[in-house]
Amino acid sequence: MRTAPSPQLQYRSWTVETLAISSSLFWVALAQIIMINILLSGDNAVVIALASRNLPARQQKQAILFGSIGAIVLRVLLTFFAAYLLTLPYLKLAGAVLLLWIGVNLLSSHDEDGEMDAHSSLLAAIKTIIIADFVMSLDNVIGVAAAARGSLLLLLIGLGISIPLIVYGSTVILKLMKRFPVIITLGAGLLGYVAGEMGVSDPVIGGWVEARAPLLHHVAPWVCGFVVIAVGKWLSARSCAGSEDLAAADVVKAEESAR
Repeated sequence: MRTAPSPQLQYRSWTVETLAISSSLFWVALAQIIMINILLSGDNAVVIALASRNLPARQQKQAILFGSIGAIVLRVLLTFFAAYLLTLPYLKLAGAVLLLWIGVNLLSSHDEDGEMDAHSSLLAAIKTIIIADFVMSLDNVIGVAAAARGSLLLLLIGLGISIPLIVYGSTVILKLMKRFPVIITLGAGLLGYVAGEMGVSDPVIGGWVEARAPLLHHVAPWVCGFVVIAVGKWLSARSCAGSEDLAAADVVKAEESAR
């Protein structure tokens, strides 16, 4: 599952000259950032694929491109404030709840959404992608910032490399979803898992969890993942049943009109 280094990041002034490009330390740090981005791009790619799966092929490409760029820009901005944001009480709890809602919503949505205005659907997909990536990056982007060792150039290069990783990963996962629909369910469950990890690490309850219930670090993510899948499937089934009832009612009305 999603993992990331969590070193203590102290405030520092970002400079281009912090690490010389010719130094071995620069290239070691760059390799670390690339590896971190590879690890963190998996669930971001899942979100992008889930959010754009019901769009027409052309708009899928637009959602993947614009959603990925927006997410990367937000991640760069978030990096500068991550150390502060992670100390704010209730922020991670709020993010966990939001991520649970996104997971349930993505799983419960069905192909009839394609009847919506195409422009609105595209914008909704891009908005979902950016919000979900922002939430998931809260407790992981600090790893990228720490690996950059204060070098703004190194940070931007590393994050720039992550763009094709996310875009390509999203495209591959989207194709796999069409062949293996179970990936949609697993992807939504992954969002729930990340939400569980995030919620129990909030400063408000983090200390209590560490001291009294450390098992929650392992249990909460799985419980939240299963909850997202169960609720999303239930809402999807209820929506499909409602659509079938409406279709049956239309058939009855058509038959009565024909008589």
